Amino acid sequence: MVEDIRLDSLEGVGPVTTRKLSDAGVHNVMDLIVRGPVEIAEITGMEKDTAEKIVNKARQHLVEGGLLSKDFVSASEIYKHRQLIGKITTGTNCLDTLFDGGVETQALTEVYGEFGCGKTQFAHTMSVMVQRSKEDGGLEGGVLYIDTENTFRPERIVSIAQANGLDPEKILDNIIVARAYNSAHQTLILEEAGSVIDENNIKLIVADSAVGLFRSEYLGRGTLSNRQQKLNHFVHLLSRIAETYNCAAIATNQVMASPDVFFGDPTRPIGGNVVAHTSTYRIYFKKSGKKRIARMVDSPHHPEEEVIFALAEAGVVDPEDAEKKTKKTKKTKSVETPDKETVETPEKTEKKTVETPDKETVETPDKETVETPETKTETTSDTPNDNLDPLEE
Repeated sequence: MVEDIRLDSLEGVGPVTTRKLSDAGVHNVMDLIVRGPVEIAEITGMEKDTAEKIVNKARQHLVEGGLLSKDFVSASEIYKHRQLIGKITTGTNCLDTLFDGGVETQALTEVYGEFGCGKTQFAHTMSVMVQRSKEDGGLEGGVLYIDTENTFRPERIVSIAQANGLDPEKILDNIIVARAYNSAHQTLILEEAGSVIDENNIKLIVADSAVGLFRSEYLGRGTLSNRQQKLNHFVHLLSRIAETYNCAAIATNQVMASPDVFFGDPTRPIGGNVVAHTSTYRIYFKKSGKKRIARMVDSPHHPEEEVIFALAEAGVVDPEDAEKKTKKTKKTKSVETPDKETVETPEKTEKKTVETPDKETVETPDKETVETPETKTETTSDTPNDNLDPLEE
């Protein structure tokens, strides 16, 4: 397969053109499809017509090799092709129900929500689940993790792998981490990802987060247009890579509070319509006490519904599993104390309830009703002054 997608396998692409494309980060025929003729002309300096011819030849080459679908295809063929698309299980019944079996390949799944809602934990969990066997819901592939916020933790990968009965060392070896320091570097990593995807059998690309660096660098309304253009390029590039290389793409997104919303949830994802239109599936995570709620906001065929999940040592889990673990830990901690409390203390409380009512109801009412009216009036007359002193001070 690698020999079939080499640049020199195309007709009309000689050593000089191959060198130009390689220097610009285009290493194979698939990269030509991903980048497109406009970008190829910009990064290589060749004319736009020449770039269009090369890209069209590359597309035809991949169609003949069965790596891309034909231009005109019947709906039944598309349906058959859709049945063969890989899905990565989330390891939970609730989220698998929301995703209709798992996170799809050849699609961009966007997960947005406020801090602490479980976006990064979900990304870590999927980085482990994609490496499971196909019988267990995985794709037996590697992960390309683009870390833009320095939130990737290998210790978390180890704990998730151990909780799922997997070898932590093998899991870590199959995760390629790319730390992005600015938005231009983030885009460059994705542009150079073609060879990495091929060599390491990458089946999942994670961008955590996809918009954070763009948001921090382009400040103010004057830079909004430029930011949206750069962000649009990155998100479309991520989507095309997922479709061309037959892998899944997950992009986490930050949120902002919309001040013009008086009723309902004021939380809005960053990126506007550029990110919203490019994402194939859009899921909203929000906190609900110790549990989390995931809602399918946008999808071509999924219904708009909500499910409840939790966060635990195994990553994202079903809420029932989290409750079982907490109950077990409580029982093991309180083995001796329940007997003492339930056997000894109830008798003491019963004695109090038996003895004290007689004293209160028999002895004290007479004293209060007969002897203490004057004292009550005196105390009531004194209390207002006591209450006034602190206020005056």
